[in-house]
Amino acid sequence: MSDLNLGVIGNCSFSALVDKQARIVWSCLPRFDGDPTFCSLLNNGKAGENDGGFFDVSLEGLAKSRQYYIENTAVLVTELEDESGSVLKVTDFAPRFLNNWRMFRPLMFIRHLDPVVGRPRVRIRLRPRFDHGATDPIITQGSNHVRYVGPNLTLRLNTNAPIAYVLDETPFVLDRPLELMLGPDEPLRSPLVETCRDFQKNTIHYWREWVRHLAIPFEWQDAVIRAAITLHLCLFEETGAIVAALTTSIPEAEGTSRNWDYRFCWLRDAYFVVMALNRLGAVDIMENYLRYLENIVIEADGGHIQPVYGVALEKELIERQVESLAGYRNHAPVRIGNQAYEHLQHDVYGHVVLASTQAFFDRRLFRPADEFLFQQLEKVGERAFQLHDQPDAGIWELRTRSKVHTSSAMMCWAACDRLSKIATHLGFDKRAKYWRGRADKVSAVIMKRAWSQDRGAFVEAFEGTELDASLLLMPEVMFIDPNDPKFVQTVDATAKELLRGTNMFRYKQPDDFGAPRNAFNICTFWYIEALAHMGRKDEARDLFIAMLEQRNHLGLLSEDLDPETSELWGNYPQTYSLVGIINGAMRLSRSWEEVL
Repeated sequence: MSDLNLGVIGNCSFSALVDKQARIVWSCLPRFDGDPTFCSLLNNGKAGENDGGFFDVSLEGLAKSRQYYIENTAVLVTELEDESGSVLKVTDFAPRFLNNWRMFRPLMFIRHLDPVVGRPRVRIRLRPRFDHGATDPIITQGSNHVRYVGPNLTLRLNTNAPIAYVLDETPFVLDRPLELMLGPDEPLRSPLVETCRDFQKNTIHYWREWVRHLAIPFEWQDAVIRAAITLHLCLFEETGAIVAALTTSIPEAEGTSRNWDYRFCWLRDAYFVVMALNRLGAVDIMENYLRYLENIVIEADGGHIQPVYGVALEKELIERQVESLAGYRNHAPVRIGNQAYEHLQHDVYGHVVLASTQAFFDRRLFRPADEFLFQQLEKVGERAFQLHDQPDAGIWELRTRSKVHTSSAMMCWAACDRLSKIATHLGFDKRAKYWRGRADKVSAVIMKRAWSQDRGAFVEAFEGTELDASLLLMPEVMFIDPNDPKFVQTVDATAKELLRGTNMFRYKQPDDFGAPRNAFNICTFWYIEALAHMGRKDEARDLFIAMLEQRNHLGLLSEDLDPETSELWGNYPQTYSLVGIINGAMRLSRSWEEVL
């Protein structure tokens, strides 16, 4: 049965998920939102009829396995041990390193097989599929390679393994290291073993150098580093887009049809990723993302901005259901595309301005923001002010109902507030005063219409009655002092109603698909940060440690979590959740000075 105990490899062009038995169960090519060439993760229900595609290096008589990353890298190792004690080590990675002053990130992953103990008997099964698992490839072979020809993509396996064994999936004794290089249909320009060795060495060096420049906290360093590397892997470097997750249609809970495609760039999620990595000093990703964001702002020209775009700025992400895949644990439907691109989500204007703000102040950037970008962002701010008290789908993307959501209004306030700060920094005193006036007006509306005297808390919608975990972000965006009695009451009321054990739900009321059944991981982290803001750090640390204990064996999280079993659900790996790990650690860790 499938689960989310999966390793992630990638190079900021594409990615792959590897299970604990060294099977690649998910990989979309040629980019994150492409055709899932390996998609058995979403088709385990049809095993034997249409396995959905996978790349397996299996060990005969498997008894146990161990999986880990080479320290401070995105290079994954899976060790498989058979009943007699023989051990096979599989090292998986996607090449990424500087070459000729440019980043080399080919559409390729490499699998290195090493018999570290005894004489393991292995079987290689390479079964790519196309058209979302519906089409078998045409297979041709050469003396040292196999070609898998699909309708729009051809892959070549270069290997020093016996081709006949690969094609026939014949078990054989592994008596020497072997290389499996799957990538573009191009002949090698240098010897296979030498190429794979150099690519692995250079990729390890790249990741360790990147990690070495992170400003990490004293405590929970391994958790922060793993979260940071994985967030980096969610960057589509060619354009600067950051995807919300690497999968589609992993349900939010068992037995539900809450299945969504998250392989796109939500401007909200991307803002949180950028801010978390900025806290670690990884401004390179912010610079990439700002290039992407600037294109959106200029194209909108003061008009509507979608909450989500494709990784290459695609506007239409038409949602459809794929019948050729059974779904994760038979949870249909499998969805491609996301209807959210059609939504009105007014918080997006705040997230656009918030993501851009640091670029006006940070002296490390190669391309700091200038007066031109400020003028473009002012158009975004005007839109935010116009819409701050208008109904929308909200942060949780309700599909059939709209309200004036407090979280959306708060982000509209943030757009006006940051524009005032930017204008002051640029010396535009009149514009600073103008935007301060706008921000104060929005703030007054929120304080009046979002506060419920009956509930003794801020509520999810103007004149509403329900609580919403997104309002725990109020001090994070500096809307309110964390010790303001109204915010303290909101935090306590939200915990009383939405906290299940150590896990926080988004809300409890039924939505378009019924009542939520699992906790939403980022909401738990928001609660942890709210407690820390209020000075309740002991409580926050206890909850943070509990969340870390609920990560999978590689330190990763998905979107949702069953509060009773701690099983991970929802798309994976979820950038929101990884952001929570970084922010929590940075907020709660003892300082280096306190310890050293």
